[in-house]
Amino acid sequence: MANLTSPLAGKILEVQIKVGQRVDADDEVMIIEAMKMENPVYSNEAGTVKEIKVNAGDAVEVGTVLAVIE
Repeated sequence: MANLTSPLAGKILEVQIKVGQRVDADDEVMIIEAMKMENPVYSNEAGTVKEIKVNAGDAVEVGTVLAVIE
């Protein structure tokens, strides 16, 4: 089981995954807005999404857990 963490501080613009969805390593799973730029967040490993800990509009800091992938 792995925690997907935020690589930068900003605001979640879009969550592109759902609980139970299978993802591969390097799949784009979210978009974070930082400094008026849209930055994709990629899955760090292949697995099934067990939990999503953020919603669109949430502010996050570096290291915030975004999702749990098992």
